[in-house]
Amino acid sequence: MVGLVTGGASGLGRATVERLIRSGASAVILDLPSSDGAALAASLGERCAFAPADVTSEAEVQAAVSLARDKFGKLDLAVNCAGIAVAVKTYNFKKNVAHSLEDFQRVINVNIAGTFNVIRLAVGEMGKNEPDADGHRGCIINTASVAAFDGQVGQAAYSASKGGIVGMTLPIARDLAPMGIRVITIAPGLFSTPLLAGLPEKVQSFLARQVPFPSRLGDPAEFAHLVTSLAENPMINGEVIRLDGAIRMQP
Repeated sequence: MVGLVTGGASGLGRATVERLIRSGASAVILDLPSSDGAALAASLGERCAFAPADVTSEAEVQAAVSLARDKFGKLDLAVNCAGIAVAVKTYNFKKNVAHSLEDFQRVINVNIAGTFNVIRLAVGEMGKNEPDADGHRGCIINTASVAAFDGQVGQAAYSASKGGIVGMTLPIARDLAPMGIRVITIAPGLFSTPLLAGLPEKVQSFLARQVPFPSRLGDPAEFAHLVTSLAENPMINGEVIRLDGAIRMQP
């Protein structure tokens, strides 16, 4: 198996890359030039390569897809983990300031358009694969969030962007069904990622206690485990799966 993982230099993406390599697959890390992607790829050996790219760039994403083909011969799996967030209320009435439209558009552009950009270019390469006995040629796995369903205060942009990923899962799965390419989305809850690691320990502990069971933050390795399980199960398609310990976020 050959996988392309966006946001693959840290957090959920890094755990996914590491699991793919451990399982005997090859992987291309697609992440920003400023990321640790080059060092990570070097540490993981010859079955891993780094493609410096912004997910919103057609040329850079196409170069990453081409790298997978040129170095490893094909592309079977694309995992979209790249994403950004802002935490701002729609209107700050104390300061008489509205949510920045530029910030809202940036989150939408990276999270929705960036994800779609990777999907549309990756499947062009997957379509060249020889189908297996089931007609299967490839798999796309996206990352949404529980915020798509129960977003909190200040998450208008982030929730809208993740809701967009949820909303396009089924139609893209239907678009690609004739080519034997599956599309699935994972909606993680609270995971121990660099984003949360920047919060005070007291805040992290509080968040962990909100998860019914297991009452802790998710381990990125658990996200990666689900990615490989979905990639291996040909009947799962057009679905959004919550990976959240049964949490339902409160306002």
